[in-house]
Amino acid sequence: MEKYTSCKQAIEHCINNKYFAVAYLCNEEKTMNIHIHDCYEMYFSITGGKQFLIDNKFYDIDSGDLFVINQFESHYLTKIDQMVHERIVVSIHPEFVKMLSSDKTDLSTCFTKRTTGCAHRLHLSAEQQKRFHYYINKITSVDSFGSDIIEKACFMELLVMINSIYMENLNLDSNVSDYKYNQQVEQIIQYINQNICEPITIEYLAKHFYLSDSYICRIFKSATGTTINKYITARRISIAKSLLSSGMSVSDVYSQSGFNDYSNFLKAFTKAVGVSPKKYALYSNS
Repeated sequence: MEKYTSCKQAIEHCINNKYFAVAYLCNEEKTMNIHIHDCYEMYFSITGGKQFLIDNKFYDIDSGDLFVINQFESHYLTKIDQMVHERIVVSIHPEFVKMLSSDKTDLSTCFTKRTTGCAHRLHLSAEQQKRFHYYINKITSVDSFGSDIIEKACFMELLVMINSIYMENLNLDSNVSDYKYNQQVEQIIQYINQNICEPITIEYLAKHFYLSDSYICRIFKSATGTTINKYITARRISIAKSLLSSGMSVSDVYSQSGFNDYSNFLKAFTKAVGVSPKKYALYSNS
């Protein structure tokens, strides 16, 4: 399998082929804005880095951290273009994981099982990191008879390992608070997520938290690396994708995900996802 040097190319290959793709990234590719894409993602940090905002949780990144993100979770990596930050990103099509799973073993568990306090971050031990690198190296270097079978078998072993670690971590109380951000920003993010379907403006938030418009924008951008409006839009699109995938009609989805009218919803959704809500619904439910 080819090892990509662009996350965008890996995602495109993953989605177009309904398979998986591996990207090795350093500091040469500028991080994407807060985004959601139609594939699962495993993000492994080799050197450590700055911070990761996933939905309403904000994580510091250490060497050996592995993040598991599903296709409905907005995420944004902050301030990595100013430093060397080695990472391996594996983009995985949900249908491919479903095909690999069995009645006894659901390999999508680490991407889909989300409980209260669930953490997206797994800190791999030294031995687990070695195994992760072993699987990735084998997947991206095998070039012999049966390479496609070896590639797939190795990837299944990798998913089994990550899911096992994830399920063990679900039972650890320490993971419930395994994320942090500025206390004021934490309260703002919590309020946004609790009222995401209501009209939310910067002016309203500033008044609600007894802050000035400029100050609330400044501390939010400083803590999260993105703006309040971009965060709100990304969260609403994340909700809309989940609702569309569940079979809800487009006419009901836009209002239940917090958009004030269909035209705004259509424009924002199409720009973020790449297809219209109707096409996305057809694709998700086909």
